Formats: sequence, C-alpha cells, structure tokens
Amino acid sequence: MAVYGVIDLGSNSIRLVIFEVAREKGVTRFHSIINDKVIAGLSSYVENGVFTPEGVKKAAEVLSGHLSRAAYFSCRRIDIFATAVLRNCKNSSSVVREIELIIGAPIHLLSATEEAYLGFVGATHDRGIDAGTLVDIGGGSTELTAIVKGRDVSGVSLGMGSVSTYAETVSEVLPTPKEARTIKNAFSHALDGVSNLDAYKTEQLYGIGGSTRAAAKLYNVAFNDGSAKPKSLSREELDRLCDLMLQDRPRFAHIAAKAIPERMHTGGPGCLILQTLMERLGAKRLNICRFGLREGYLLERMLPDDIN
Repeated sequence: MAVYGVIDLGSNSIRLVIFEVAREKGVTRFHSIINDKVIAGLSSYVENGVFTPEGVKKAAEVLSGHLSRAAYFSCRRIDIFATAVLRNCKNSSSVVREIELIIGAPIHLLSATEEAYLGFVGATHDRGIDAGTLVDIGGGSTELTAIVKGRDVSGVSLGMGSVSTYAETVSEVLPTPKEARTIKNAFSHALDGVSNLDAYKTEQLYGIGGSTRAAAKLYNVAFNDGSAKPKSLSREELDRLCDLMLQDRPRFAHIAAKAIPERMHTGGPGCLILQTLMERLGAKRLNICRFGLREGYLLERMLPDDIN
C-alpha cells in the first residue's frame, strides 16, 4: 500500500487529499484517508486581471499548512496543481514562481486542455462513458469535454465559474431574478463563442466537481428527504430547483444552509450555469461522477508502474 498526496489549488478552495493506493492483479484501487479543504477565496485577490501580493501570501500560507499536514503521512509523493485562478491571471508565471519559492515546492499549472483530460481520466475510472459531455463547473472556469466511443475527442474551457460569476454578478448571497438573467445571458454568450458547440450537444451530461454535486444535493434536500446520495439530476428537476431559488429565496437559503453550507453563495450561480448548459446542449440528464480531476491527476501524473 502506497500513500500519495494531491493538493488542488483552486479559485475558491485549496484542498489536500491523501490517497492510499494499491494495485491488485493489474487493477489500481485507491481511497482517500484525508480530505482537507481550506476556503481561500483566491479569485477575490485578482484585480484587473492581476493576482495580487496579498493573494500570493494567502496561497502560500494555505499551501504551507497542507504540506506540513501531508508530511505526517510519509507520502511517496506530494504534488500541487493549480487551475483557472492562476492560469488566467496576467502575471501567471511570476506568481507561480513566487509561491514556489515561498513554500519550497513546485506547482504544476494545468492548461485548460490538461484539466479537461485529467477530469475525463478520473470520471471514467469506475465507469464506462461511451458518449456524452463531461462538465466541470469550477470556481473560475467551466470545462466541457466531448466523449465519443469512450474517448475524449475535444475540450473547451469557458471563463465563467461559480465563484467568479458570483463575485462579478451577485449583490447579496443569492441571485435576484434580474441577476439570474444576467448570468444565464452571459454564459449563453460564452457558449456562442465555441466554434464547434455542436460537438458537445448530447442528451447525457456527466458532472464532476463540487458545483454539479452541489446542485444534486440541493435538489435532494429541497424535494426529497435528503438522506440518499444523489446520482443524477434531470433537466426538469434542475428547472424546478432554479424556479425555487428565484421564487422563494428565503426557503432556498435555508435549504442551501443545510445542504451546501460552504457553497451557499456559489450554489446559485452554479445551478444557473448548469441550467444554461442543459438548455443549450439539449441535455436531458446530468449524471454525477464519483471521481474527477484530483483522481485523474493521481492516476495519470503520479502513479508509477511499480505499485504493489
């Protein structure tokens, strides 16, 4: 049994996951023994497209804490990867180097293509996906991956995520009906810029990441007893959830506080982005995947061939 540490530096949170990994008869099996998330809100440290010195300090502080915790587990390897928040800022290269110098460890800055592919690797580890579109609504961007005959054939990154959309559009905790229209129109406009959008049109979406899971949790608490772990969400169910958010904001707020307390402010924008995606892609159902980007990174980038 080998132990590996993965640190995911995102737009809203920085998460440490410690995996125990074994290979049995050629099959790689893993499970997490530590899953520690710190809400760092790094997207709020981007001003006019520039990641600020305060953001560097915050990122380094949280990363140093995660590295210290990971050291107790005698990991064979610990990797840090970063996505949209550092990838899209104007001073990306210099910020990454500065944080690396402070923490004394390298940061792997994933391109949008790499992020989409690694999400696909994770999502398909425990299930076969013959056709459909993989969706990852992150804090600062949304990745789409078209799957044909069990392979990821194309990917695109859209510069709207749940955290960035909240920061730029929402005045309070939940979007108002007017703000909701603004979010949906902006994301629809972003989709208009995808030259091969038809390649992503499908009846079946596959969701990875916290925003898609949050939407399913919200529906489960709002309209079911909330006990079962949701595995999918239909378009009609998502429409019902978004209608509740806009028509009965106090009730929705109480539901969000129970279902997704750490995502209360980003749950609404995430649902609206997802709703727009389902409308524009003609999707009838969102299937929630157990694994995603972090697991894909572990499988593709970290695991050597000699795991026993």
